[in-house]
Amino acid sequence: MPRLQLKPLAEYGYETELTVRTTDLNYGGHLGNDRLLSLVHEARVAWLASHGWSELDCAGVGLIMGDAALVYQGEAFAGDCLTFEVSAAENSRSGFRLFFRVTRAGGGGNDPIALIENGMICFDYQARKVAALPAAVAAVCANT
Repeated sequence: MPRLQLKPLAEYGYETELTVRTTDLNYGGHLGNDRLLSLVHEARVAWLASHGWSELDCAGVGLIMGDAALVYQGEAFAGDCLTFEVSAAENSRSGFRLFFRVTRAGGGGNDPIALIENGMICFDYQARKVAALPAAVAAVCANT
């Protein structure tokens, strides 16, 4: 079975740290896939806030996630401090992609945990329809 292939970016423009909680573990004793996506959500919200935005007001539009791709590279456990590096690129008429690299600080460097991509779609929640990508978001995508 072929595996999904995601490649890390050369640089990420933003990073935040989150700690794996006991409630984030699955029956295998490591970070569960659903919980990793929840942590990615937290990192996404932090990245948006760093630009003065939110998921309901991203430079004047709302956001919805159109897709998520996740490739595991290692395990994470309760108490691990994970670094989430975030970058935006590949903007289109009505959306953009967020790229995440997740690592755990280790003895000699950072241990890779996962690469993740989210396709974000601009959305007008009042009209319940897709909206145009704001120029301010396109500018951020162009600079990362």
